[in-house]
Amino acid sequence: METNSLVNPKELLQKAEQFVKKHRQVVTGALAVVIAIPLLWMAYQKWYMEPRNEEALDLAFKAEQYFALDSFELALNGRGDVTGFATIAEEYGNTEMGNLAHYYAGICCLRLGRYEEAIGYLKKFSSSDVIVSSMALGAIGDCYRELNKSEEAVEYYLKAARRRPNNFTTPIFLKKAALTLEEDLNDLKKAIALYSEIERDYPTTREGQEITKYLYRARAKANLLDD
Repeated sequence: METNSLVNPKELLQKAEQFVKKHRQVVTGALAVVIAIPLLWMAYQKWYMEPRNEEALDLAFKAEQYFALDSFELALNGRGDVTGFATIAEEYGNTEMGNLAHYYAGICCLRLGRYEEAIGYLKKFSSSDVIVSSMALGAIGDCYRELNKSEEAVEYYLKAARRRPNNFTTPIFLKKAALTLEEDLNDLKKAIALYSEIERDYPTTREGQEITKYLYRARAKANLLDD
């Protein structure tokens, strides 16, 4: 390779210095923007988002009490001095508590039989917590099954089960998916596969300890039992 085809570091540095001198105002302005953006973001979080989240937490306190008492209508819509999760989700949706309010509102709607509304709220909820996020996905599955949309129900049950496998939520939603496949869709092959997965991988869980009867029933329906 010829020497003149290589990049000369000194020449490159000189060109950079010339560019900075020629475009000093532009470069200075660009650096100021780079520095200002994270500072503005920190200020936004500290002086705007944190106080709003505190407001949402204060408002949610009574709604959470009603939710714990299964008073889902009051928890959802509030009354008098009680602000419901629906209002908190709408007005504080970009805060942590507002995000959680979508989950609470979705569960309230599910318990009240308002399945389409529940799906809308639950799909707006997001969480890095494996248990809560899996429960939200599973609740969407429950809504779809109640709406006789069994294929969608199975899809969300499996999303809940597979999100991050664990001994709590995974067997719960594997079983729900298998029951839906067996009872609603008559897909015995897939149902048996999921029942068998619970039996093999989660034998010590509550679902694992009672799965034998479900597996036996599905195999009987599919004529797979030994004579």
